[in-house]
Amino acid sequence: MSLNIYYAKDADPACLSDKKIAVLGYGSQGRAHALNLKDSGFEVMVGVRPGGNTMDQAKADGIPAGTVEEACQGAGLIAFLFPDPSQPEVFNKLVAPNLKPGQIILVAHGFNLHYGQMVPPPEVDVIMVAPKGPGNLVRELYKMGQGIPSLIAVHQDASGRAKEFALAYAHGLGATRAGVVETTIQEETETDLFGEQAVICGGISSLIKAGFETLVEAGYAPEMAFFECCHEMKLIVDLIYQGGMKRMRRFISDTAKYGDMTRGPRVIDEQVRRRMKEILAKIQNGEFAREWVLENQANRPVYNALMETEAKLDLDEVGDRMRAMMGWLD
Repeated sequence: MSLNIYYAKDADPACLSDKKIAVLGYGSQGRAHALNLKDSGFEVMVGVRPGGNTMDQAKADGIPAGTVEEACQGAGLIAFLFPDPSQPEVFNKLVAPNLKPGQIILVAHGFNLHYGQMVPPPEVDVIMVAPKGPGNLVRELYKMGQGIPSLIAVHQDASGRAKEFALAYAHGLGATRAGVVETTIQEETETDLFGEQAVICGGISSLIKAGFETLVEAGYAPEMAFFECCHEMKLIVDLIYQGGMKRMRRFISDTAKYGDMTRGPRVIDEQVRRRMKEILAKIQNGEFAREWVLENQANRPVYNALMETEAKLDLDEVGDRMRAMMGWLD
């Protein structure tokens, strides 16, 4: 199924010109959103939680900042850019009780909306604008006159203009310079979680660790295992990022291409595909979301234990020593 893609000519930033925008959260994405919107001519105020150190940073950047309640006072659009686990409490305690008809709720990821952790009242618009890149790149490309491709979605259209508002906000980020793809909250959330778990985070990190451990257990030097199973991963991914599989195969040896096409499917075989489908099913039926919500409510015992274990990887110890040889990384 093809999706609609929009550009600068399709956006009307004037539709948000009379609306104060409250950007809640001033981390990587929050800072990029706030600065890009400000530079695009919108009225922006940052809202942070008490005790955070980002309020001073926002003020130093020339953006008014205050508490969540202060930022939302009189705001026409409220952008939730806090981390996912903290959003429901902020929404339910500080934002929802004061919402008025005609206001707009915006998220950059659909998790809390899709899984019912945030349930806005029916008289407000609810939209998503999700840049497909980290905040620092969203900001840097904007300053260069470029933009990051982004997603938009309408979750609730009380005004009949929700899509118009989403496009205007995306335009303010610079996203319409590159292209804005229309999707749904469900599709964005489920594909994002699947990609993180099965491929770009869980899949790749587990593949790297398994390859490293296989070579070391077979008696090869850890340094060699690091170079072959971790270091060179970036070289290959960069080629795919720049021009797909065809570009990658243009730059690797014929020996590597033959090994790729004949041995790769033995690693990622039908059993792996079956487990990927199981992971996707648990995202679709809400099982993963329930597990993650409960994990946060219990102060993250499993998460913290796993993070402690992962912090002691032999792969990273070897990698730190090898990266000390690579001055260009600094």
